[in-house]
Amino acid sequence: MIEAVAAAGDGVTAKAIARRLGCPLPTVYRALGTLVDEGYLVRLQGVRGYGLGYRVGELHRSLTAQVRPSDEVVAALRQLHTSIGAGCYLTVFRDEEVVVAHVDDCAEHPCPGVLRVGEPTAPHATAAGKVMLAGLRPGRLVDVLSRSGLPKLAPHTVPDRRALDRELMRVRSDGAAVEVEEFLPGRAGVAAPVHGTDGEVTGALGVSVTHADFTARRWELERAVRAVADGL
Repeated sequence: MIEAVAAAGDGVTAKAIARRLGCPLPTVYRALGTLVDEGYLVRLQGVRGYGLGYRVGELHRSLTAQVRPSDEVVAALRQLHTSIGAGCYLTVFRDEEVVVAHVDDCAEHPCPGVLRVGEPTAPHATAAGKVMLAGLRPGRLVDVLSRSGLPKLAPHTVPDRRALDRELMRVRSDGAAVEVEEFLPGRAGVAAPVHGTDGEVTGALGVSVTHADFTARRWELERAVRAVADGL
């Protein structure tokens, strides 16, 4: 029901929700009452309908807080962003998914809007995701890919598991990953692994720029990303 209200926008009526969900109207009214009481929805008098409540925002903040890195790591990403003039991001594992833990960018040097903190990203199509996949043991790699799949997202997304395995072998050898129009058309980036105290890959630091900027500055970006990732 919360998803139905979110899709419809402020002012959706109980009758409209019932039609969307195929539920009896009395059932919808009972659920709406509970959700309003708990703060997940609000009754908007001005538009005579329902909208998302503020508890939804609290839940999102709680999720992002759980994956947020330390202040020292946040400062390192800010320094990387400002020193090389490129938006940067950090990914971590959350169970079997690669999740964006932090983004540091600005209007002049933006990261793609689809890289949202607290949300999973496509590990097979992003530079940071490929770094993290390359660090996995075979069994865990299968589990992660079974969750994410290999959807084609951009002109050069890896087409199948065989091609991805070849790419991950190259990433293990080079110690960094590159993606050029694999995640989004016109975008490219590079990422390097962040290791835990046990030597395992626990995260990845990446930068995302335009294809043209990447072509002009590929090695400068890679050197900077490797240096900061090594220090995290």
